[in-house]
Amino acid sequence: MKILLAGATGYLGSYIAKTLSKQQMDFTAIARTPQTLLDMGIPHSRIVSAQLTQRENLKGVCEGYDAVISTVGITRQKDGLTYMDVDYQANKNLLDEAIRSGVKKFVYVSVLRGEALTHLQICAAKERFVEELKASGLEYSIIRPSGFFSDMTEFYHMAQKGRVYLLGNGQIKVNPIHGADLAQVCIRAVFEQQEEVEVGGPEVLTHRAIAETAFMSLGRKVKITYIPDWIRRALLRIAALFLSKAQFGPVEFFLNVMTLDMTAPTYGKHTIKGFFNELRQSEEASHK
Repeated sequence: MKILLAGATGYLGSYIAKTLSKQQMDFTAIARTPQTLLDMGIPHSRIVSAQLTQRENLKGVCEGYDAVISTVGITRQKDGLTYMDVDYQANKNLLDEAIRSGVKKFVYVSVLRGEALTHLQICAAKERFVEELKASGLEYSIIRPSGFFSDMTEFYHMAQKGRVYLLGNGQIKVNPIHGADLAQVCIRAVFEQQEEVEVGGPEVLTHRAIAETAFMSLGRKVKITYIPDWIRRALLRIAALFLSKAQFGPVEFFLNVMTLDMTAPTYGKHTIKGFFNELRQSEEASHK
């Protein structure tokens, strides 16, 4: 099985690339900036440079591959591109090329509850692509994680500053999943027949519990401020007025999803406590 990986320099994509390499699987990673993958230890022979938002860049890129895994999507990009430019169109460009090249299977990472959240820019773009994928005629698997550990760094950074701000009463539940655990789910999906995979990490936690764990990891007193919903709604209205469409998207997603229980079937072994401890140890090492 020969696999083409798109989005390999992102949080999840980098774990998939490392796992594929460790398992000595036959794969190639697409990257806008190949140096990032080289720095991760991925050999040059397994890297192809391409810009997915530019259709002409992709000619022939899928030739000879059996499966594609795409984690492509905007996270913290600041180049002015919209979710429709990246989460939809870039993936659509890759899908079109995969179809032309005779790829058998396409694995795509969307978001838990995405189909019910299409009023949000990011989910509208992701689910538009999901519909394209379902209609493509290819075998497919749509991975729907409940959230990434990388998103939980916001709790850690707030705790570092001395206070964590939570929406509502802090009892919303989530079971985010570590990139290393989710990478295994994505790779396994290439070989299995499940078309939709909802998945989260091994711990179902409230936002308050995550905040308390962040303070504990830092050895600091717990200080939490709860933000009532009317303030959240006001912030959304203000942000919509003063931010560009590209800038507003992440704010819109965060202020909406943080009010929803985002739990999925549990998988993996990495814990939030372990993740926060790794963050602290990494920061301590960098200051020595």
